[in-house]
Amino acid sequence: MTIRPTHKRFSLGSLRQWHWVSSAVCLAALLLFAVTGFTLNHAGSIEATPRTTSVEIQLNETQLTALQESLNAEKVTAELNAIIRQLTSLRLSAGQQADIEWYEDELYLSLPRPGGDAWLSLEMYSEQLVYEQTSRGLIAYLNDLHKGRHTGVAWSWFIDLVALFCVIFALTGLWLLLRQQRTRRATWPLTTLGVLVPVVLLLLTNHS
Repeated sequence: MTIRPTHKRFSLGSLRQWHWVSSAVCLAALLLFAVTGFTLNHAGSIEATPRTTSVEIQLNETQLTALQESLNAEKVTAELNAIIRQLTSLRLSAGQQADIEWYEDELYLSLPRPGGDAWLSLEMYSEQLVYEQTSRGLIAYLNDLHKGRHTGVAWSWFIDLVALFCVIFALTGLWLLLRQQRTRRATWPLTTLGVLVPVVLLLLTNHS
């Protein structure tokens, strides 16, 4: 019976552990990005019917006073934020408030989001709050998650983390291939094919 050195057994065991842990961590995200990669590649063939919801509300005297105070200070006061939440169920975060466009008698805020869009306007001259929200459906939402479009800092960090674990998964998989190449003759032909196919396709189909 052949006894392998302890350090080699430990090295291979650690490698396999990193490989399965990285695959487990990024499994759901890999499935998401694989599916949305397909839907993005065929975006022109997938029809989407946008749904738009509009709200127009006449402001009362108290609400107009709160709006005027915010316009003067070029800052959404807690009172105005509460009014907006009451009328639209929208609570403005600090980041959203920083994106507001201030005018002499109007505040305007664009509210882009994954799979849709929205905007909010409060006007002194018309004494109205106007809020419009557009949704382009689930596929558009998932596609925007794939691109990291209007998804916020937390999702951006998540994408980076998934990318890191995918790199670990790929490199540990390559190292396992190196360790097992003697018993699996198809290892390098298949690996070489996986590298050459995209390179050849790019050379044949993309010309400057």
